[in-house]
Amino acid sequence: MRHRVDVAVVGSGFAGSLTALALTRRGHSVALLERGRHPRFAIGESSTPLAALLVEELAERYDLPRLRPFAKWGTWRAAHPEIGCGLKRGFSFFRHTWDAPFCDDPDRAGQLLVAASPHDAIGDTHWYRPDFDAFWVRECGDAGVLYLDETALARPRRHGERLMLIGVRHGQPLTIDAGFVVDASGPRGFLAHTWPIAEEVPRFLPPTQALFAHFEGVERFDACAPLEAGPPFPVDDAALHHVFDGGWIWVLRFASGRVSAGAALTDALASRLGAARGETAWRELLAHLPSIAAQFRDARAVTPFVHQPRLAYRASQVVGPGVALLPSAVGIVDPLLSTGFPLTLLGIGRLVDALSASADPARRDAALARYAEQTRAELDVTERLVAALYASFCDFPLFKRLALLYFAAASFAETMRRLGRAERAPGFLLCGDARFRVALVGLTERALARPTGAARDALLDDVERAIVPYDVAGLGDRSRRDWFPVEVQDLRDAAPRLGIAPHEIDALVARCGLTTPRPAAPGGAA
Repeated sequence: MRHRVDVAVVGSGFAGSLTALALTRRGHSVALLERGRHPRFAIGESSTPLAALLVEELAERYDLPRLRPFAKWGTWRAAHPEIGCGLKRGFSFFRHTWDAPFCDDPDRAGQLLVAASPHDAIGDTHWYRPDFDAFWVRECGDAGVLYLDETALARPRRHGERLMLIGVRHGQPLTIDAGFVVDASGPRGFLAHTWPIAEEVPRFLPPTQALFAHFEGVERFDACAPLEAGPPFPVDDAALHHVFDGGWIWVLRFASGRVSAGAALTDALASRLGAARGETAWRELLAHLPSIAAQFRDARAVTPFVHQPRLAYRASQVVGPGVALLPSAVGIVDPLLSTGFPLTLLGIGRLVDALSASADPARRDAALARYAEQTRAELDVTERLVAALYASFCDFPLFKRLALLYFAAASFAETMRRLGRAERAPGFLLCGDARFRVALVGLTERALARPTGAARDALLDDVERAIVPYDVAGLGDRSRRDWFPVEVQDLRDAAPRLGIAPHEIDALVARCGLTTPRPAAPGGAA
């Protein structure tokens, strides 16, 4: 079999499929190549408000109306109840002490709750990837993308200005003659093995390992721990983070009752637990965290445990002659803060536009160079912040203040993009905003030094000052005791400081449904 296409996309997770669809809409012929077959288990499941907005933007920019309903819980459940998802109303963080049950004080010193929406209908989602990825592969087939699964590929070979992907499918030889190759196969993927592309050591993060599975029968945490009444959202309808010295555990719920859960652990703790033992190590970890153990008392794993001996990854190359990697193939930092989706969605738009901007090779290469620079810069700033959070696991008040840097940048970027002023929020985590970038770099470097005493107190104060110019969510209001709901008044209060007219805020509020709860659509099987 031999096929000639403009672009070959390797890897058919949602990122590869959306890239293939967008390129097709821009007039390119595309082959989508997959080593395995769908449906399949995949990690990377939690969306964010900025990711949801990027889904809407990609749907509009590339004429993908079938994509738009997946931006919100209500529209997803109304349009596609058969595709599994979970409700994510925000981010929940709870600090745990080794070998002690969770308890807290009136100041909520061991909690941080940051809402992402004021009601369910416009809530974010957890993506059940076996369903979600398979759906987009089918959409690719319907759109005319050449889809070939169960395909093993060797190193690309150059033939003039084109690349030959030589492989085998179902025992038969296969050749894809491509003008360009996009690697969407994830970290340590296709080009990392065949090009090859070297792996870089993370600059700021400690070495970490991951252990995860899907479960059934997981109790809600608010039924297992003494929590104060009246949180801004149900703490389990969220990306639930259990933080402790040496790592953290995530818990993501799907509407079907299935739960994605796992741990990201420093090498020291992972080695002590013997993380490679899988479920045995998981149970030993929970034995030291009584309140989380209570949450999983009746749970059972419904997928095999996966142990990743090295969680963080960074490729030394983003683009090359005739090839480019999506951000999800360039690097993974950590699941903390759910940064993977927005980084990937931003990269899809930039890469598709770079490949579609001009037939002139020089202009295309310049656009690809900018794409590579942006990708590296965004991974750098994400790694810096996550590394600072890891360094602060043992100092939860500092951890919480540093985490608010992320929430300030993300909410500011979403607001500006929804107001049609994306240029005021350049780059993920505002890495293109010189003032915010300089502040974040300086603050994270100080946090990585694990300050104490007066130096720590000064760092806490400086973090709060850095947030002020970008705060559209009331994150500086200490009277909220680290529970942050979505309040329209916070947007209105920030408008004069941001140079935004009141009528623009009111139009945004109405357009996004921030004040009018809509009943959640009836759902079917997830």
